[in-house]
Amino acid sequence: MAPSISDLLVTDDLTILLGLIAGTVFLLRTFYRPQPLVHPILLGRQSEVTKVRNPGESAVYRNYGTGLMNRFPLRPHKDVQVLSDLVRSDMETSRTLWNTKITNATLQDRVASFGTGLLRMAQLQSQESNVLLLLNDCIEFLIADLALSSHSIPSMTLAAPHLLSPVLDTHPPSAIITHAEFLPTLLELIYDAGEEGRHHTIVVVGEPSSRVMASVASKVKILLWTDVEREGFKVPKIMSPLPKPSDVFSVSFFADANGHVQGTQITHINLTAGVAGIHALFPVSALLSSLDTVVSSHSLGGTYGRAVAYAAIFEGTSFATTESSKLFHLDEGTVKQDVTDVLSAQLYSIPSATILFLKPAHLDALVDGILRDAKKSFLLNAFAWRHKIAGVSEGFVSKDTLWDRLVYDAARANVIGEGAGTVRTIVVGEGLLPANLLTPARVALSCPIINTLTHPAVVGPVFALHALDLQDFSTLEEDPVNSLAPVGPPTVSIEAKLLGVNDSAVENGADPSGTLVVRGPPVTKQLSGEELETPSGYVNVPTGESTSSGNSDDEDGWTALGVKIRVLTNGAFRVVV
Repeated sequence: MAPSISDLLVTDDLTILLGLIAGTVFLLRTFYRPQPLVHPILLGRQSEVTKVRNPGESAVYRNYGTGLMNRFPLRPHKDVQVLSDLVRSDMETSRTLWNTKITNATLQDRVASFGTGLLRMAQLQSQESNVLLLLNDCIEFLIADLALSSHSIPSMTLAAPHLLSPVLDTHPPSAIITHAEFLPTLLELIYDAGEEGRHHTIVVVGEPSSRVMASVASKVKILLWTDVEREGFKVPKIMSPLPKPSDVFSVSFFADANGHVQGTQITHINLTAGVAGIHALFPVSALLSSLDTVVSSHSLGGTYGRAVAYAAIFEGTSFATTESSKLFHLDEGTVKQDVTDVLSAQLYSIPSATILFLKPAHLDALVDGILRDAKKSFLLNAFAWRHKIAGVSEGFVSKDTLWDRLVYDAARANVIGEGAGTVRTIVVGEGLLPANLLTPARVALSCPIINTLTHPAVVGPVFALHALDLQDFSTLEEDPVNSLAPVGPPTVSIEAKLLGVNDSAVENGADPSGTLVVRGPPVTKQLSGEELETPSGYVNVPTGESTSSGNSDDEDGWTALGVKIRVLTNGAFRVVV
């Protein structure tokens, strides 16, 4: 008689228990494994590429968010035409800018009052005068910038303090707005320059000392900010003709890689397109809102820092800057870009930060501090690190995991303090980020890290990594220690291509590599050598509202940024050094 199945299959309670455990583990692994935050198809082809290219050049790359017919976003909202439109009248809630809690209506009133007072007391003339904003990042900078632009009086800003003397020599302003503590240094520069017969008007934020006021020469007229604003409150507001979107409202001076002074003209279109680029950095599920607080380490004197600030203004968020973003410091030492600098924004009366716009050194310092603190729990940290890395490799990052509660929440709190639980996104710019720092940063901070490429001639980011792109290509490099993190595809208002490409290598399947040129609404027009050496007043560049290119260096609209870059297979870009 043949044996039955029951005779061949002998079980006991232990076998059944082990089988149930194995099945449960399998189901948990299958259904509770973290899912990618974004579909892999979106990350596998991040740029739209033209089908043809010229010899020695790459194809032209655009962001998929640009839309049909290559119509670049010129503004974050259809009603935003010029700079002053970024202060939205329909937003009634208050927000905190540095130490000032203010509504948009009050901000607009202060802008109108200061502009009127400045025209009356400083005798400035629309489209003829210009004003040097010699200010650290503060609410007065924004008020002055908005007031001057509304009267078509271009402002001049500096990206570094050592540019002051050459700019004063070649582009003497009609008036200067500065802080009381910097007034003695400014007066010394004016007196040393001589300039027989030239009179200077200086608007001072704060109260200068009586000793400094006693040293003021007759050719220098000192106006106090409070007096100028009070004058504008007392009299009817002066309304100048509305500027055109193509008008230049500011000139930003910066130093190139060789230390030479460069200047770039910023139109209203440049700035509004840059704000649209900042807005597009964030996924639809986590857009900037009035509930956010933005902290920036980028100076308002530069194009990128100004785009970040006005993006915060448009979105209605609270806003402040770090100590290192200041143009002038009372002491001679430089401020380090470290954790202390990131936390310096907490000295202002702003809510806890939710969005951080940092430089690579800031991120490196934060990650190093958090991971060193986490290693104090040696055994737990080993398990936490392994599971967090597994989640990142699956395309998933969150602060709500068990390992965050056991290890990383406390480590972040010990390093960042109050903001440890509120920071939800970090945007890195104005520098090169090592590739081997990205994954540790995502583990330590447990939030999206957006790496960007910036340039002083472009308002806003040139390239930006997708907020939810957690891929790590550092292990694929021949030299992973020196490789740089991808900077993602072009932003929504930029198209890019590479020059000096090896055609034979590309035809054999190699990634295109060459010198970067870009065009689009955020790309500014740089001053030529002759313009930099010649004093100039109001500048009006007839750029129009082209939907395919902005200001440029050549007849086709392309501007060379002098950056060596390579295009990865997925359409993202990586800087090559």
